[in-house]
Amino acid sequence: MIQRIQARKLFSWNVLKIIILGQLVSLLICGTGVTSQYMAGNYKVNTPMLQSFLNYCLLLLVYTTILAFRKGDDNLWMILKKRSWKYALLGLADVEANYMVVKAYQYTTLTSVQLLDCFTIPIVMGLSWFTLHSKYKVMHFVSVLICLLGVGAMVGADALAGREQGAGSNKVLGDGLVLIGALLYAISNVSEEFIVKNLSREEFLGMLGVFGTLYSAIQMAILEHNEIADVQWDGIVVLLYIVFAVCMFGLYNLMPVVIKISSATSVNLGILTADLYSLFIGIFLFDYTFSGLYILSFIVIISVFLLYSIVSIGITEPPPVPQVICTGFDNPVLELERNKEDGDDSVHFVSGESAEIAAVWKSNIH
Repeated sequence: MIQRIQARKLFSWNVLKIIILGQLVSLLICGTGVTSQYMAGNYKVNTPMLQSFLNYCLLLLVYTTILAFRKGDDNLWMILKKRSWKYALLGLADVEANYMVVKAYQYTTLTSVQLLDCFTIPIVMGLSWFTLHSKYKVMHFVSVLICLLGVGAMVGADALAGREQGAGSNKVLGDGLVLIGALLYAISNVSEEFIVKNLSREEFLGMLGVFGTLYSAIQMAILEHNEIADVQWDGIVVLLYIVFAVCMFGLYNLMPVVIKISSATSVNLGILTADLYSLFIGIFLFDYTFSGLYILSFIVIISVFLLYSIVSIGITEPPPVPQVICTGFDNPVLELERNKEDGDDSVHFVSGESAEIAAVWKSNIH
């Protein structure tokens, strides 16, 4: 009987929701990757900071405006007054993480980027354990290890399909950029988890809009002014920029939702499928060679993501607290004891009266 109850709890709508939302995040990441690759390959457009700038501007227009019209301690001015330097560092980490991983493709191979970018996951786990006091079981570590093996199968399929893309002009520099980017992504993701679970999603996105727009504008003006001037603007290029901005804006909106109901580690495991979605689309758009290892890798990653989510729910779900309904007794604990004999675990108070009852009242009675 207990096993059936636990099975219903683990294979619940919460787990299914985490899986579905996690894969929506992967599809949005896939959308940003495919549009960037299409612009670079077909139109010789390579402007990662301009693309990021568009997303941060949307966050600024939507969520920073929401914060500006709030009242009390949650409005924009009070947040800047209390925590501006923290968000300044977070915004810098987020902007540079995006830039460094994209920049690394110029110096190292696709295979190296795919493998080293997974370094984000153990860093997130370590930071979550140290700063958020996250709890992990052996199955969590086993799940991560198997997921990384799934990524290995994907990289093996790339090599067999001839998609390794050469040795790169400076492999050491490129690999170093990926590792730094992975570290910054981990810092951003763990900070995001803390903020959305303890403050609000609107505050996180609004402040990221402020500092992300500022940093990306400065960096774009310094590093990409020549590339932007060389862009041959036409309807398709503009459409690709719009699609990228919409996908990135959707990603930044959905990511905090998934992190709030799961964790930064869980999300990073789930989005490992983003490269696989890009590969599937690339078969039609870029004439990639199909390999059965892609399917194997997808099945492994999704299965292990499911296992990780199930184990995590067993840790993070709080025990149910007895509900107190108020209606008119001076001694609520005594009344609970009386009602317990009648099979009723509630107590009622009349209007104007109140009581605080510990969740462990049963142990006090016995």
